[in-house]
Amino acid sequence: MRERSDSIFANIDWFTVVLYLVLVCIGWSNIYAAVYDEEKSSLFNFNSQPGRQMIFIGVALFLSLVILIVDASFYTATAYFIFGGIILLNIAVIFLGDDVKGSHSWFKFGSFSFQPAEFAKFATGLMLAKLLTEFEGQAKWVERLVFGILVVLLPVALCLLQSETGVSLVFFALILVFYREGLIPGWLLLLGMIVTLMALLAIKFNIEGPRLAFFICVGGGAAVAFLLTWRARLSWVFGVIFTVCMLALGLAGWKISGEILLYSVLVLAAGVSCFLAIRMRMFIFNSLVIACFVAGSVYLAPYGFLKLKPHQQDRLRVFLRLDASAEAKKKELYNLNQSMIAIGSGGLTGKGYLQGTQTKYDFVPEQETDFIFCTVGEEWGFVGTSVVLILFAILIIRIVFMSERQRSPFSRIYGYAVASIFFFHLIINVGMTMGMVPVIGIPLPFFSYGGSSLIAFTILLFIFIRLDSERLYILR
Repeated sequence: MRERSDSIFANIDWFTVVLYLVLVCIGWSNIYAAVYDEEKSSLFNFNSQPGRQMIFIGVALFLSLVILIVDASFYTATAYFIFGGIILLNIAVIFLGDDVKGSHSWFKFGSFSFQPAEFAKFATGLMLAKLLTEFEGQAKWVERLVFGILVVLLPVALCLLQSETGVSLVFFALILVFYREGLIPGWLLLLGMIVTLMALLAIKFNIEGPRLAFFICVGGGAAVAFLLTWRARLSWVFGVIFTVCMLALGLAGWKISGEILLYSVLVLAAGVSCFLAIRMRMFIFNSLVIACFVAGSVYLAPYGFLKLKPHQQDRLRVFLRLDASAEAKKKELYNLNQSMIAIGSGGLTGKGYLQGTQTKYDFVPEQETDFIFCTVGEEWGFVGTSVVLILFAILIIRIVFMSERQRSPFSRIYGYAVASIFFFHLIINVGMTMGMVPVIGIPLPFFSYGGSSLIAFTILLFIFIRLDSERLYILR
């Protein structure tokens, strides 16, 4: 065990700190560009969004310094209290909060607002790390998994009660933490992806009656094959064959109906399923369980879709290219089209800073918050967006690397929670601006305008940087 250094900045991972500062600066410059007004272009106009964002950045930097000064053991010792306090705030906002853009999740103080749901992310990460660490070696993996899931589901439920569906989905990214800790097998993650894909297809084609039975049987068989043979010696051979056939059917799909293409893919998957099932001598019980799970999910998907709120249905309809209402086409489809036009119009190198026409004339709604990536695409082009994505990728990979070098299980688990949350935000936010995922309204870390999100992401990251700085001193 090494002696502690007198410097509070000893062993700080400065590479990660510099990445954070670079992303924050680039993010602020894009907020300035997104709301740029030639008549009110002062950088120090604190009544404007860029001016207020400067205040938020100042608060975030001050808090990051405080986090680095506080002893790392404070976060392990108070994880329960931090989580409990944030949960109480999220309960209170349900009864005392204000409505902002359809969500009842804000406390308003004059011109400033505070959203407790954003702070539930780092609090849940701390709580999950504390719980899984304390139960390690003292409880069976099933018990650790169950209690861990309950910890995650509590903020999910509270966010749903606040009409914050987007924020609630972020917590499901913590499933990667369970996977890293060996509490969830890899095949279960694959099952989740297959079920999600098949549920979307069921909604897309509105499958019912005999066609639904066909879809369930064939789809269930395909799921069984890919889940229970993904480690087989010859699975990669069949994977290549299946991929080639999928591409061929995809090309043919330009000339045939989508339903015929869907059935063709499922029939092909069923054939591969049968062959692999015979070769690998799968257990009938496991096969039936997986098939029933997939079948039930597909059967319930269309009914679950009808239970969504109207604006959520509209967003899914637009994403799946279904017939949408006139209001949905006017709003949701318009937003998506303008977003894609803004990104595409940037070309290779962009139109130049403060020169974006889509940005300047407010064609893209919410461009300084949820659709901030459009500004990057239009003004900086492919080169600029690539640089931003590479910086985020380096940050996430760096956090994973730092997590793996931890001696403390608490620090490792929390580090993976940080990486999972950043990864989810990046994929969903960038994906929704390009029509690759449904619009669910979550910010791009360090880029989107807003004090709550910026400060919450800063706390999330710097707590881990502080924990990492003491990895050589204490084995917790």
